Amino acid sequence: MSNENVIGNQIVILRNSHGYTQDDLAKLLGYSKQTISNWETGLKTPRMGAIQKLSDFFHVNKSYIIDGTNSSDKLLNVYNQLNDNRQENVYKYATNQLDEQNKVVQMPTSNTVEVYGAVSAGTGEYMVDNQPEEVEFNGTVPEHDFAVTVNGDSMTPLFDDKQIIFVKKAQEARSGQIVIADYDGQAYVKKYVQDSDGCRLVSLNKKYSDLPIDEEHEMSLFGIVVL
Repeated sequence: MSNENVIGNQIVILRNSHGYTQDDLAKLLGYSKQTISNWETGLKTPRMGAIQKLSDFFHVNKSYIIDGTNSSDKLLNVYNQLNDNRQENVYKYATNQLDEQNKVVQMPTSNTVEVYGAVSAGTGEYMVDNQPEEVEFNGTVPEHDFAVTVNGDSMTPLFDDKQIIFVKKAQEARSGQIVIADYDGQAYVKKYVQDSDGCRLVSLNKKYSDLPIDEEHEMSLFGIVVL
């Protein structure tokens, strides 16, 4: 499998680790065997609803399926490298964060989010700067720095046209992550890929060409899409 097919690789790993065949997994999740095969080989990308179904079934974070990361493993790895005093500081901080989170959960939830313009899944958009629009949103709002609306279909089936997506600010990304990027002065939502062929911004809808990242183009990141 190619390095770009992170989601497919993760599905294979999860399926094999539980001893399931493609046919087993298809029956358990209510899909066809061909659908599972298409996901694993990268011929098709599962929609967010399917990714949520996979994460619930295998009891992993969606980010683990999408880009191969597991936040708990990363945190534990860093924690184990700290000395006793610093580990105690981390424990106290984490406890305080949990207390704050529990307090937030008890507060009334809002049915609106502030959306800072649009990003293109096709030919480019200009994001609104510091002029958020309050928009109704039905669903769980993840921790994020800002939200934007997707315009176009180049990131289907992962994101649909007019879908609201949430972003954490970042200046760097790992290959395979979904990013919001400023490319030649316009804002895009794309998959960032870095491999032996170079760096580029990739559309999941194959009818769109890749956007090369080289000396002929200016590119910077707004952030990483959180799911």
